[in-house]
Amino acid sequence: MYFGALYKECSFHLFLSLEKSYNTRIIVERRFMKSPKVGFVSLGCPKALVDSERILTQLKTEGYDVASDYEGADLVVVNTCGFIESAVQESLDAIGEAMSANGRVIVTGCLEGCNHRCTFCIIPSMRGDLVSRPVGSVLNEAQALKKAGVKEVLVISQDTSAYGVDTKYKLDFWNGQPVKTKFYDMCEALGQLGIWVRLHYVYPYPHVDAVIDLMAQGKILPYLDIPFQHASPRILKLMKRPAHSENTLERLKLWREKCPELVIRSTFVVGFPGETEEDFQMLLDWLQEAKLDRVGCFTYSPVEGATANDLPDHVPEEIKQQRYERFMEVQQAISAEKLQSRIGQTMTVLVDDLEEEFPVAVARSYADAPEIDGNVFVEDIDKSVIKAGDLLEVEITDADEYDLFAKLIRVKSA
Repeated sequence: MYFGALYKECSFHLFLSLEKSYNTRIIVERRFMKSPKVGFVSLGCPKALVDSERILTQLKTEGYDVASDYEGADLVVVNTCGFIESAVQESLDAIGEAMSANGRVIVTGCLEGCNHRCTFCIIPSMRGDLVSRPVGSVLNEAQALKKAGVKEVLVISQDTSAYGVDTKYKLDFWNGQPVKTKFYDMCEALGQLGIWVRLHYVYPYPHVDAVIDLMAQGKILPYLDIPFQHASPRILKLMKRPAHSENTLERLKLWREKCPELVIRSTFVVGFPGETEEDFQMLLDWLQEAKLDRVGCFTYSPVEGATANDLPDHVPEEIKQQRYERFMEVQQAISAEKLQSRIGQTMTVLVDDLEEEFPVAVARSYADAPEIDGNVFVEDIDKSVIKAGDLLEVEITDADEYDLFAKLIRVKSA
């Protein structure tokens, strides 16, 4: 949960969908002599965080201040997820808390469109198809963020690899040069900015191969967030997921040959209607072979209006939970092994924060997206010469299942 301003000097999010998907307009009545203060609670996935950042930016542009707590806010905006059952409960709790503490609350959420028609999802029925922003707009925003001191941008949409499909890759201009509204062309241009560029929600389509080349050349971070969701072809078909798993392992092998440093994170759903023990074991076997770096897992929960609700053979809750625990046990072993292999390596890390009580910098490497992946804790530092946003060269000295520990070699840039 985020409350108040979400801006960080070190990282920011780029949103690839046009504002046309912003059907919910937030209007705050100006009844105050001073600038009204808006409290902001952001819940859910990184896509929701992008929406929150954009809403906050618009409010600040129109003259509103951001309050750091409920009591100091003239009203509270809760931007939230209504997609996963546990997220719905978290949302209701946050809304109730805001109502009790403040009483003036606006609720919004799920502002993205999508071209896919997955049976467990209702976003397209609420928001329609994905609409791409002009590439010049995206690049201008990224360039402005760099000038403002941002060291990392995260590129996010429902399907980043489909960027520009709806525009037929329309030609646009940036810095006086022609650029196509196309996934590869956007990545190539972003790579010219000299800051960290991280890609989220990319599907393993063949045209992504060319972007792996940019990663191998050091132009954008060798990191991909790919929502695989499952590995059983039968379950993927029931989900109506794009990019079935038959050739995925071969594609991962190809990408790693091109770019050995490539880090892949993903999310999966267990207990989908009709999932048999055979399907689940296929997923575990796939996981063992794929050896992904970062993985999240959810048990399937029905979403009102989703067509998956009508599928037969729903999995009992007890079995869902058992499969979740078995899945995480397998992945934790994989993650721990991969992190152990980092010990002794020299890495560049970006400082997010400094520990208040200890001489420790909380940082991340290229392998760690903010808020969702692990950290690199740089120990025994002189806090007077290091601040958030600095790039450090460090040696990895230890690891656990999720995080790395390091000693400082030098400050690369401030």
